[in-house]
Amino acid sequence: MTKNKTDILSKFPKDRIELPQAYQDIYTQHYLSNREGKYKTTSLSMKLERWLHKKVAQDVVGTKGKKTLEIGAGTLNQLQYEPEISDYDIIEPFKELYEGSELLSRVRNIYSDISEVTEKYDRITSIAVFEHIMDLPYVVAKAALHLNEGGCIRTSIPNEGTIMWKMGTKVTGREFKKKYGLDYQVLMKFEHVNTAQDIEDVLNHFFTKTKSASFGMGKGLAFYRFLEHRNPKVEVAKAYLESRGK
Repeated sequence: MTKNKTDILSKFPKDRIELPQAYQDIYTQHYLSNREGKYKTTSLSMKLERWLHKKVAQDVVGTKGKKTLEIGAGTLNQLQYEPEISDYDIIEPFKELYEGSELLSRVRNIYSDISEVTEKYDRITSIAVFEHIMDLPYVVAKAALHLNEGGCIRTSIPNEGTIMWKMGTKVTGREFKKKYGLDYQVLMKFEHVNTAQDIEDVLNHFFTKTKSASFGMGKGLAFYRFLEHRNPKVEVAKAYLESRGK
């Protein structure tokens, strides 16, 4: 059954739960340790996450000519998978994540929000970010307007909302519980406001040509998803943003 377009967008913007104080106290420490792979499970997760990065980078292997904007660049680790790209801009509101990175010299422009972007790109990328964005339709609609003709948006995401992802977080949760004495699922509910299907539905709303891949046995039994979207519905995106007064 085809979902009504209004139903898809009516979920947004999402609300984020209030993070209990005990989680706030360890949040930054845990995030940085997680990104650096200091724990056994996070080290394994980072190895698995290479699939996310490699899938997004597949279209630029051996080329320097694709002007790129990465949404949610974090610690700039995607640049390790795209060594040839020269025109590389990022959106990242948290300077603490990329400051001091050896890869920073490869970044041309840094934005804190997509509303600041004025240029158009051959490709817009995002790796394990869209599950965190409360107002995802706004970001995707803006992205649709910032693509050059023939351009694409390449997104890789955890398969949030499926049994495989739930099973994977239970493994991570055991180490989190051992270290902090806290329930990892509370942190996941705070972090992941969108399921994988939410994300795919929003992208499909603003684009017409798509392809996808899964790290596993199809979407239902996969740990990660990769999505490529082309042919933005420019008028749909403009109308949506206008309706939002943005």
